[in-house]
Amino acid sequence: METAPQFFRQGPSLLTRLVFFVLLSLLLMAVDSRFNYLSEIRQALAVVIHPLQQLANVPTAIHDTISGVFASGQLAEENAHLKQQYLVDHGQLQQLGALEAENAQLRKLLEAAQRLESKTVMAEILHVPRDPFNRKVMLDKGSQSGIQPGQIVVDDAGVVGQITRNSPWLSEVTLITDKDHSVPVQVVRNGLRSVVSGTGKDGTLELRYLAVNADLKEGDILVTSGIDGVYPPGLPVATVSSIERNPSYVFAQVTCTPVAGVGNHRQLLILSHLLILSLSTSIKENPAETIEVKPEGKKREKFGVR
Repeated sequence: METAPQFFRQGPSLLTRLVFFVLLSLLLMAVDSRFNYLSEIRQALAVVIHPLQQLANVPTAIHDTISGVFASGQLAEENAHLKQQYLVDHGQLQQLGALEAENAQLRKLLEAAQRLESKTVMAEILHVPRDPFNRKVMLDKGSQSGIQPGQIVVDDAGVVGQITRNSPWLSEVTLITDKDHSVPVQVVRNGLRSVVSGTGKDGTLELRYLAVNADLKEGDILVTSGIDGVYPPGLPVATVSSIERNPSYVFAQVTCTPVAGVGNHRQLLILSHLLILSLSTSIKENPAETIEVKPEGKKREKFGVR
């Protein structure tokens, strides 16, 4: 039986193949998002790709090494400045130790629960995924270092984001400026609670669904309220930068600026779950540390910080 020559054989057209693979991709994404079936495959791929990621970071490491060699003079100047700053900070640290001892004694007198010390992990940003629609970064610490999804990431100023995905040696952090990320917050000045959400733009947050007549001013500081059980209370998040009140709308348009260096630093600090649990337990056992606030008028009112 004769067969057709090779050059007469035809398979599916290019358009048919494109449609097939697009539908297959959409199906896999839907199944993974709904049932999380591909998490193990993703973990295995992360292990396989990790050496390639390390290899891709070699030029950066070489550049940093060469830059360090040529920056020795600048390092010497910075070292002298840091020594001077160390002496200043050491004196302040001694005062802080005295204040901590006094605070511990006051807590004992007030029968307040002691907050437990906890472990934190220092991590470094490896790279930023080039996705214009998401605000995420990758850290060099993963499950091998005890990092788990849900842990909070901060810098020296405030909240940076939250661990949303991890592998044995890497972790993905969703920044608070991501459009799908929200943080329960509280206004320091009057205790007003709300939720600040990301806008997908660097350096911009929004307070949504806040009444037009809400007691809010430009410059107000927002800290985590701790009512969600995820973020520990009292961590600085943002400051109110602008408020637009239109009587024709039910809600005010409030724009905020993150206090943390969301796009500035390379080293970040990951808070352990023990810290979150200890802070949450302390708040539950001491449901209100009554703070007296004097507003603009003569009348004084009291509220509880939760």
